[in-house]
Amino acid sequence: MKEKVQKFGRFLSGMVMPNIGAFIAWGFIAAFFIPAGWFPNDTINGMVVPMLQYLLPILIGYTGGKAVGGQKGAVTGALATLGAIASTDSTMFIGAMICGPLGGWCIKKFDKAMEGHIPAGFEMVINNFSVGIIGAILAILAIYVIGPVCVVLTDLLADGVGWLVSHSLLPLTAVLVEPAKVLFLNNAINHGVFTPIGTQQVEALQAMGEVGKSILFMIESNPGPGLGLLLAYCVAGKGETRSSAGAAAVIQFVGGIHEIYFPYVLMNPVVILGPMVGNIASIFALSILGGGLVAAASPGSIIAEMLMTPKGGYFANIVGIGVGAVVSFFLSAFLLKFFGKDASLEEAQAQVAASKAASKGQAIPAASAGASVNARDVRKIVFACDAGMGSSAMGATMVRNKLKDAGITDIEVIHFPVSEIPGDCQIVVTHHELSGRAAERAPQARIIPIKNFMGAPEYDVLVKELLEARKGGAPAPAAPPAAEEKPAASGPILLEKKNIILGCKPVSPEEAIRAVGRRMMDSGYVEEAYIQGMLDREESFSVAIGSHVAIPHGTEESRKAIKKTGLIVMTYPEGIEWGEDTVRLVVGIASTGEDHLGILGKIVEVAETEEDTDALVDNASVDQLYKLLNGLE
Repeated sequence: MKEKVQKFGRFLSGMVMPNIGAFIAWGFIAAFFIPAGWFPNDTINGMVVPMLQYLLPILIGYTGGKAVGGQKGAVTGALATLGAIASTDSTMFIGAMICGPLGGWCIKKFDKAMEGHIPAGFEMVINNFSVGIIGAILAILAIYVIGPVCVVLTDLLADGVGWLVSHSLLPLTAVLVEPAKVLFLNNAINHGVFTPIGTQQVEALQAMGEVGKSILFMIESNPGPGLGLLLAYCVAGKGETRSSAGAAAVIQFVGGIHEIYFPYVLMNPVVILGPMVGNIASIFALSILGGGLVAAASPGSIIAEMLMTPKGGYFANIVGIGVGAVVSFFLSAFLLKFFGKDASLEEAQAQVAASKAASKGQAIPAASAGASVNARDVRKIVFACDAGMGSSAMGATMVRNKLKDAGITDIEVIHFPVSEIPGDCQIVVTHHELSGRAAERAPQARIIPIKNFMGAPEYDVLVKELLEARKGGAPAPAAPPAAEEKPAASGPILLEKKNIILGCKPVSPEEAIRAVGRRMMDSGYVEEAYIQGMLDREESFSVAIGSHVAIPHGTEESRKAIKKTGLIVMTYPEGIEWGEDTVRLVVGIASTGEDHLGILGKIVEVAETEEDTDALVDNASVDQLYKLLNGLE
C-alpha cells in the first residue's frame, strides 16, 4: 500500500516539478509588477493572468501526457487540458493533472491497437491525424465533463482549507506533512495539493487588487523545523551524528535539501515530534502575522523562501520560520536527551536510500536490490536497455566473456528490451535510470543498476560473487547453452567502408547523433523518424556507455522506422563532451534483428577500456576498422 501511495504521489509531483521554474517566473512577475507589487507596471502585469490560466496548466498537461504517452501523448494531453481551461474561469491545475495523463493514455492505446497495421509510408499521416482527432475529442469532453467536475473538486478542496483556516486548525496539517516528508510523499502533498490551491488563493487576492500570497506554499517547504532538529543533534547528539549535524543543517537550511535530515529522524523516530510540533507552531505564527509566499518555493531553502516573499511580508515569514526552528530545536533536544538511543547514521542513510528508491519506482542500488536471489541458483542473467539492440547487447557480451574466463559455463547471459524481460531470469542488469521499470517487469529478479554498460565495476563484483558461490557448494544446474553469435563475416557485411568516417571535428552530442542519423538515411538503413527516436533515446538516458564509446540508436518504438540493418562508425580524436563522459568513438546502430551483434562483440573486444578506445581511434585506418569490426581478420 505504501509503495502504491508513493507511486501515485510521485506521478502527481512529476507533472508539476519539471515546471516549477515557470511557477517561479509567474511568482516573480506577480510579486514585482502587479499594482500592489514592488514596481507596478500595467504592461508586464498583463502576463500574470494568461500565465496562470493558460501557460501553467498546459505545461502540466503536456508533462503528464508525455510521461504516459511520449511526445504524441504530450501534445494530446495539452489539447485536452485546453478544453478544461475553456470550460471555466477557475485555474485548471487539477484538470491538467487529469487531462494530461488521459491524453497520453488514449494515444498510447491507439498506437498499440494500430501496431503492425499501418501501411508503409503512411506512418506520419496517421500519427499526426490520430493526435489531432483524439486531442480534439478529449478537449470537447473536457469542456463538458472533466472541467466542470474539476471545478467542483477544487471548490471542495478550497472549502476544506478555508474551514481549517476559519477554525484555526490549519497548523494541524503539519501532523501529516512531517511524517510524509520522511516517507518521500512531500512533493505529492506540496505540488499535488498545496500548490494548486495556494495558486488559486493568490489569484483571488490579486483580482481584488491585494498582494497575492498564500501560507500553503510554506507548510511543506518551511526549512525552520528541519533546522531545529539538526541543531538539536549538534547539542544533544552523540559521536558521528553530532559531528555531522552542523554541516547537514547548512545544507538543509541554505540549500533546501530537506532529505538530509531524514536519517536523523529514522535513527530516533521519536524526534519526529520535534519538527512536527515546530511546524505546527510555525504555521500558527504565520497565520497570526499574515505570512505567506507569492508562489511555490522549490527547493525549500531560506533563499527560495525569501525570494518568494511578497512586499511587506518579510517580518511575518522570518518570524514564522524562526518560531518553527526554535520550537523544533528545544523539543528535539529534550527528546534526544531523555529518549534518544545510540544508532548508526550509516544504517539510517541506507534506509532513507531504500525509501527514496521505492518512492521513485527504482530498485535499491545495492547488492541486495530487488528480490533475494541465491548466487548458486543463478542460471539466467538478462541485460536490459530501452530498445535491446545496443547497450544491453554489449554489456551482455562483456559479462559472458568474463564468466567464460572465470570458468563459469552454466549461466545464460542474454539481452532484451526492458519491456520484454523474461520472467525466468534471476538477475537483471540495467541502466540505473531504467531500474524501476526493470523491477516492475521482473519482480522475481535481483536488479543490478549500473551507470554505463562498458566496463562497469559491478561486472567484476558479480562474477566474483558467482564464482565464490560455486566454490562454496554444488554448482547450479546447467542452463541450456545460449546460441553462439555468428561472426559478422558469416553473413552480409553490415559496416561498409563508406560509413567509417575518421577524424571528425568535435560537436555536441545532439549534432553527433544527427550526423549518424543522416548517414543512416543516406545509406537506406532508416527513415527520418528514426533520427528522432535516437534523440529520444539520448534524452531518456545517455547513449555514452563508457570507455569513450557512444552507441546512438533509437527507442523500441522507433524500430519500425528501420528499413534494414546497418551501422555507422565515426571517430572524434579530440573528443566530445557527452554529459559526464568524453566520447571518441561513435557507433550508430539500426537493426531489424540481431545480425549486428557480431560487430558489437568486436567493439567490446577492441574498446573494453578507455585506453583501448584511444589507441583504436588514434591509430586505426578505414581499412583496418572495416576488417576488424566485420570480423575479416
